[in-house]
Amino acid sequence: MTPAAHDQLAILAGQREELQAQRLRTEKAYCLAVLDHISAKIRAACPEAVHVTFAFYGDRTLDLHGVLGAQSSPVGACPWLWDNRGEEEDEHPLDDIADQIETDVQTALAPYSSPVWASVHRNAASDGNSWLLELPPADRAARVAELVREHHPEATALVVDGRAAGRVIEIFQGVADDGTPARTPRPRWSADCDTVIAGLLAQVLALPALADRHLMPLPRDYAHPFGISTSDQVYLMPLPPTA
Repeated sequence: MTPAAHDQLAILAGQREELQAQRLRTEKAYCLAVLDHISAKIRAACPEAVHVTFAFYGDRTLDLHGVLGAQSSPVGACPWLWDNRGEEEDEHPLDDIADQIETDVQTALAPYSSPVWASVHRNAASDGNSWLLELPPADRAARVAELVREHHPEATALVVDGRAAGRVIEIFQGVADDGTPARTPRPRWSADCDTVIAGLLAQVLALPALADRHLMPLPRDYAHPFGISTSDQVYLMPLPPTA
């Protein structure tokens, strides 16, 4: 291979890698946008909706079972709000969009890399092939702020690692003795709470409109609390006010 041909091959390989990365980012954003679209339709017809329940198969297709409400207690089952399996005789507004719910949920979960999977878990109230998809909050950033302030009431901002699926590196809260924001590198929430927060932040990172609105570059003098190098994929996220 001539030097010119080698250089051309290297250029094309780099362009191919960039296109693949861009395709993956676009695919993730599309999956979340589809979920947001159908979630808004579900809530318009059934405001108490919290979960979509379905059976999922190896060929990445699904059968829609219905829509459930909020769990009343940690050991209680989620109440049925709408059953798509023909077990209810009364008409329901969701009957009119049943096919669209099934199609859109299947589309949102089709890629193995879909960030929507972070909101899916097995239906503990069923022994069979039954899964629950938690509908996203109407405002992801506001929900993150609520969860963070349940454990850190004075939190004003997060440092978010986009390289690690939205994990929180540290929290800014209150003011230190020198007048700078006090830094808390070890959040006081549980592992389950950490998973929920990271999942929401990963969705903020994946949706360009939300990322542009809520994420900022770190200050130039920022130093990682554990001495690890940072990159342009690590962001400052100011937290919106909460009630």
